[in-house]
Amino acid sequence: MGLNDSSPGAMRNGRGLSDQWAESVVVRPRTTERHITVHKRLVLGFALSILTLIIVTAVAVVLSVQFEACGARDRDETTGEPSSRGPGGSAKLNGGRGERMGEKGDEEVVQPWRNSRLPGSVRPRHYDLRLAVYMDNFTFSGEVSIELECINATRFIVLHADRLERKVQLIMRIHRHFPFPANQMYVVALHREMKPMRVYRLNVSFDAAIEDELLGFFRSSYTMQRERRYLAVTQFSPIHARKAFPCFDEPVYKATFSLTLRHDPQYTSLSNMPVESSSLSDEDGWLTNHFARTPRMSTYYLAWAVCNFTYRETQTDSGVTIRLYARPDAILSGAGDYALHITKRLLGFYQDYFKVQYSLPKLDLLAVPKHPYAAMENWGLSVFVEQKILLDADVSSSSYQMELTMVVVHEICHQWFGDLVTPVWWEDVWLKEGFAHFFEYVGTDFLFPKWNMEKQRFLTDVLHEVMLLDGLSSSHPISQEVEQATDIDRVFDWIAYKKGAALIRMLANVMGQPLFQKGLNSLILYTTCVFDSALKAMRSEGRDIDIGEMMDRWTLQMGYPVVTISKNQSEQLPTYYITVSQEHFLYGEEVRKNNSLQWQVPLTVAVGNTSAVCSESLIWINNKTETHRIGQMDDSTWLVGNINQTGYFRVNYDLQNWKLLIQQLHTNPQVKLVCIQYHLRLAGYLPQGVPLQLIGYLPEETSFLPWHAASRALYQLDKLLDRTDEYRLFSDYVLKQVASRYHQMGWPTNGPGTEGNVLQASYQTEELQRELIMLACSFGNKQCHRQAVAYISDWISSNKNRIPPNIRDIVYCTGVSLMDEDVWEFIWMKFHSSNAVSEKKILLEALTCSDNTFLLNRLLNLSLTSDLVPEQDVIDVIIHVGRNPQGRNLAWRYFREKWDILNARYGEALFMNSKLISGVTEFLNTERELNEVSESSGVVFSVISRLKMTSDRKWHLGFRKV
Repeated sequence: MGLNDSSPGAMRNGRGLSDQWAESVVVRPRTTERHITVHKRLVLGFALSILTLIIVTAVAVVLSVQFEACGARDRDETTGEPSSRGPGGSAKLNGGRGERMGEKGDEEVVQPWRNSRLPGSVRPRHYDLRLAVYMDNFTFSGEVSIELECINATRFIVLHADRLERKVQLIMRIHRHFPFPANQMYVVALHREMKPMRVYRLNVSFDAAIEDELLGFFRSSYTMQRERRYLAVTQFSPIHARKAFPCFDEPVYKATFSLTLRHDPQYTSLSNMPVESSSLSDEDGWLTNHFARTPRMSTYYLAWAVCNFTYRETQTDSGVTIRLYARPDAILSGAGDYALHITKRLLGFYQDYFKVQYSLPKLDLLAVPKHPYAAMENWGLSVFVEQKILLDADVSSSSYQMELTMVVVHEICHQWFGDLVTPVWWEDVWLKEGFAHFFEYVGTDFLFPKWNMEKQRFLTDVLHEVMLLDGLSSSHPISQEVEQATDIDRVFDWIAYKKGAALIRMLANVMGQPLFQKGLNSLILYTTCVFDSALKAMRSEGRDIDIGEMMDRWTLQMGYPVVTISKNQSEQLPTYYITVSQEHFLYGEEVRKNNSLQWQVPLTVAVGNTSAVCSESLIWINNKTETHRIGQMDDSTWLVGNINQTGYFRVNYDLQNWKLLIQQLHTNPQVKLVCIQYHLRLAGYLPQGVPLQLIGYLPEETSFLPWHAASRALYQLDKLLDRTDEYRLFSDYVLKQVASRYHQMGWPTNGPGTEGNVLQASYQTEELQRELIMLACSFGNKQCHRQAVAYISDWISSNKNRIPPNIRDIVYCTGVSLMDEDVWEFIWMKFHSSNAVSEKKILLEALTCSDNTFLLNRLLNLSLTSDLVPEQDVIDVIIHVGRNPQGRNLAWRYFREKWDILNARYGEALFMNSKLISGVTEFLNTERELNEVSESSGVVFSVISRLKMTSDRKWHLGFRKV
C-alpha cells in the first residue's frame, strides 16, 4: 500500500518535498576555495553533531516503537483491535475489528470507519487495476493504484476490502493502517492531513482466492467431452467488488477503470471494454491483456471473466460489436443465436426510445453455468445464467422463450438505467430495477407486438402479483432506508422490482407517452431527479401537476389504496354524481383500524350501458372522500374505474354496479379486466357471492388474459386449501369451469415445422391452450391424465419424443406423478443425456413431481451428495420438491437438516437469492407449521421469520369463512 501526492508540484516518484520543508529551503551562494580551509573544523564539528543526533534519534525511535507495540498489545488484549503498522508484511484486510485512534491530549478522535457508510472526505477518480489469475489453484494476485481527490481535509483514507491478503509497500509516511471487518473497511491513518482540492495516489498489492460461492470473483465449471473445464467470473453487485480488490464500494463513488489481466494463454479474458493491447511473456508464455479505459461507473458494474468459451458475433448499424460467449458446444449448436439477434434489435430500440446512444464500443453477453441471479447487467459485459440466454428452438416452449426474451430485454435496458444513470444509494434501487422490469414488457412488445405484453401479461404477472404482497401488513415502502451492509440485500425484492415497474407504468400513463419519453431523455442526459425530470416535461406542455409530491405518497408509504366508487343521485339535478373514497387496502379487517394513509390517486372512469360506452375521464382523488360529477346516468348505467388497470390501486363498487358489471362480462371487453375479485372478498370488502359470479362466466371466455388471471388466482387458493376438508369441493368446482373450454381447445399438434416456432404461431392461442391443459391436468381431469400418460408411454416405447415443446413440462410432470418408478428412472436418464438447457430444466423439475416419497428423498440427497445434479440446480430441486404436496414436509425438514451444508456451499449468495427460503416455506400455512417456523432458532430461521409467514394463514382462514 502506498500513498502518493499527485498534485501539481509533487514529484512523480513520491520523493517530493513536503510543504513545510519546501518553505524553509533557500538557495545559498557558492562557497569559494579560500573559505574551504577556514570552515574545515566547523564542518567536522557539524558532521559529528549530525552523527550524534542520528544515533540519539535512532535510539528514541526504537524505544518509541517498543513502547507503541506494548501499548498496542495492551489495547489488543482489552479491545481485540489490531496493531498493524509500518512497511512490509501481510495481513488479512478483514482480519480484525479495527482500531481506536487517539492523539496526545485528546480523549478520542473521530473514527469515520465506525460508520456504515464511507466518510466522503476523499473520492476515487481512477483505478489502475492489474491482476494475475491462476486457474490451476484458483487464486489471483493483484495491484491497484487509485487516484484520489481530497474533498475535505482528513488524516484518514477509508475504503472497502474483504477477504483480501494484503502486502504492504509504503512510500510516504503513514501512521497506521488496519482493517475494520465490522464494516468491511480498511483504514489508512496518515501523520498529516491531506488537503482539499489535491490529488493523491493510493497503491495496494493483494492476493485472494477465486471463491466457489457465487460472489466477488468466483469460479464455475462445466463438462465437455467428459472433461471438467473451469472458468472464473465476477459478480460485484451489490457490495462484492471489495472481495476482488480494495475500492470505494458504494454506488455514488463513480470512477474510471483501466484493467490488465494476466493468465494462461489457453483461456480468454473479457471485461467491460475491448482489449486495447495483448502480449505474450517470453519467460512463461502467459498472455497479458490490457483493456481500454472505461467511462465513469460504480464499482459494482466493473466485471471481468477468464474462460475458454467461444463466441458468435454481430454488429449494429451504429458500429457496436455484440458477441455472445458460451460453452463451445452451445455456440456450435446455435443456442445463443436467438439472444444475439434480439440484442441487436434492442440496442437500436432503446437508442431510439431514450434518444441517447449506447455508450460503449461493444457489448458482450456471457452465458455461465451458475450464477446467483438470472443475469447481471455489467456495463459492456452482461453475465447470464445459461437457462436465461441459451435457446434450443426444437425443444423450447413458447413460455421458455418468452421468459428468456424478457431477461435479455431487462438487462439491455440496464445499459442505460443502471449503468449510465445509477442511483446514489441502495434505498432507491427500485428506480433502476423498476424501470428495467417495466421495459421488459415494453421492449418485448417491440420485438413481438402480437404478444401484447404490456397490456396483458404485465397485469397478471406484475401488477396482480405485487399487489398481493403489498396488501399484507408485513409489507414495506418501496423506498427503504439502508444503513448497514446487511440491509442492502433486502431491498432487492419483488416490491422493488414489481411495484417499481407498476408505479413507473402509472406515471407513464399519467404523463402520456411523448412526455414520458421526454422526461426519460432529460433524466439520462442531465442525471436529474426522476420526478424533477417528469415535472419539467409536464410543465413544458402546460400541465401543472406536482409529480414529485404525488409520487412521494406512493414511494414513501407502504401498500396502496382501495378506491370505492358509489353512484348517488342528486335531488336537484337530473344527473348522477359519484362518491369516491380511499383507504389503505390490507388483508384482515383487524389491521385496517385507525388507518390514516392517503394517496394522490389518478382515477380514470368510464361509464356505459347496453347501447354505448362513453369515453374515459381522469379524476384526481386527494382526500379520504370526495364527490365528483360524472354526467347523466340512469339505473342501467354501469361505470368502471382504473381503465386497463394503469393505476396501482384496487377498485370496489356498490353492489348494484357489481351486478351490472357481471352482466357486461359476457359482452363487453372493456370490463373483462375487472378480473377475479377474490382479493376483495378475502380482505372483507365484498360478499362471497360476487367473486363466484365473476368466475362463473369463464366457460364462455375465449381470450387468454382472463383465463391466465383466473388460473393464477386459483393456484393461490389451491395451495391454501389442498390439506383441508373443502379441497374436494374446490377442485370439482374448478374442473367444472375448465371442462368445456378445455375440450373445445384440445391439445396441440406437433406436425413438421411447428416445433418451437413461436415466432410464426398464434401466441395467444398457444398460451390459452397451454393454460387450459395445465389447469385440467393439475386439478385431476381424467382425459388430461390419459393423454399425458399416452404421450409418455409412446416416448418410452419408440424412444422418440413426439410431445409438443409447448406442453412438455406439463406432460412430464403429470406422467411422473401418475406412473411407476420406471418412468421416474426414464426421465432421470433423459435428464443426464440431454444437452439442451431448456430441456434439462423441465426434466429435472418433472422428477420432483413424483408421489413416491422414497424417490423424492433420493433426489434431495443426490442433489447435495453427488455430481449427478449440477450444483446450480440444487436450489431448484429443493424448491420444487417443496411445491409437491407429497414433498412439502420432506423439503422443509431437508432444508433445516442440511442448512450448514447449504450455507457453506452458497454463502452470502443464498440470502441474496432468497427464492430457496421463500420456496421451502411457501406452502407452510397451518398453525403447527407456522409455530414451528417462529419457534426455530439460528441464523437461517431469523431470516425466515422476516418473511411474515402468518399472512398465508390469514388467507387460509379468510377463504374458509367464504
